[in-house]
Amino acid sequence: MSTAEELTSSAAAAFDLGPADRELLPTAEDVEFYQEHGWFLTKQLLTDAEVDELLEASERFYAGHRDRTLPVRPPRLAYWEPEQGDVHRHNDYIFYEDDTIRRILSKPVIAATAALIARTEQIRLWNTTLIYKPPRPEDARNIVPWHFDRHYWQTCSSDEMLTAFIPFHDCDEELGTITMVDGSHTWREIPAGDSVTRHFAERDRSELEDMLKENADYNGVEIRKVPMIIPKGHMSFHHCRTYHGSGLNTSDRPRRAISLHLQDGANQWRPYPLSTGGNVVYNNDVLVRPDADGNPDYTDPEFCPVLWEDKR
Repeated sequence: MSTAEELTSSAAAAFDLGPADRELLPTAEDVEFYQEHGWFLTKQLLTDAEVDELLEASERFYAGHRDRTLPVRPPRLAYWEPEQGDVHRHNDYIFYEDDTIRRILSKPVIAATAALIARTEQIRLWNTTLIYKPPRPEDARNIVPWHFDRHYWQTCSSDEMLTAFIPFHDCDEELGTITMVDGSHTWREIPAGDSVTRHFAERDRSELEDMLKENADYNGVEIRKVPMIIPKGHMSFHHCRTYHGSGLNTSDRPRRAISLHLQDGANQWRPYPLSTGGNVVYNNDVLVRPDADGNPDYTDPEFCPVLWEDKR
């Protein structure tokens, strides 16, 4: 495996990044921090103008604009529609459906940053979710309970996938920013069967709170919650096994963001049997092309394009 210094140099060379973008890449110390803590706050990877474009594109999307639509509707698709009202909105596959958002999220320095901290020589898209958290502190549905993404990605062979949380403005605790449980990606997990494959929206919040505490006790560690204070144009990354969640938006304005889920080059589909029979099906499984064996191909360039690759 290449060293952090080698990957940093390669990332800059592979995309012919200018001096300004090269300064934005994580250092070797940043890589070690991510590996130890399971999260990382970047420098300003997006300009103010690019963030404003994301916001404008999201407003057009909510008003009905689509550059393309999914060919089929996956079984667990999160997809807010206007008739649902002023609730916590999630819209999956925004990278696929909106060209403006796709162009900005494809900015090379984002994927290069992910490749460096994950210590991988390729980054592919996994999924994207457009998020809108309204300023409704009385509505407990706006709380995202403690969970980690690996639970929902059991069809993936990799334990090194990661997510970038990209707000469209300065984001702090008042807005209900994403909050990490420091170092939790290194914990041994209490065996819980396939119940954990159910999305947090399908489970009781107290059950997930208990699961976090039980796993912390099992590992003999204290729970250290770290709110991500993210200036406009910056973003946070977190490991797929890092517990995270978010609180209520107590401000007077909505919290707007995108979760950019990424897979490392080694990831591929694997069967994950359910105790009730059959296998887990992730939404991508019904969208991507089949591989040579007829299984979902997580390298499908239409839905899982390569965003960064070391071609040396």
